[in-house]
Amino acid sequence: MSAMDIAAFRHSLVQAAPPEGLSLALQGLWWDARGDWNRAHACAQDQDDAEGAAVHAYLHRKEGDLPNARYWYARAGRPVAAGTLEQEWASLVDALLR
Repeated sequence: MSAMDIAAFRHSLVQAAPPEGLSLALQGLWWDARGDWNRAHACAQDQDDAEGAAVHAYLHRKEGDLPNARYWYARAGRPVAAGTLEQEWASLVDALLR
């Protein structure tokens, strides 16, 4: 996949499926933006590393399951996010696209 920025990532949300070559964590954020929390969660859960854990944390925070979110933030080696969910989503997408 060629380099993608957050604007191109957002633009891809009109497609039926995530762009080719995205990590599972990015696919999770893509599905989340499309309103499919369950598919997003499955993607994050299947990427067993700090990036997958960070997306997993975000998704449980969005769901309102803060104890579970805190567990996943710790697994990701990150503090619990304090900004809006939209800010966290954009920050994760931007970082994972780099």
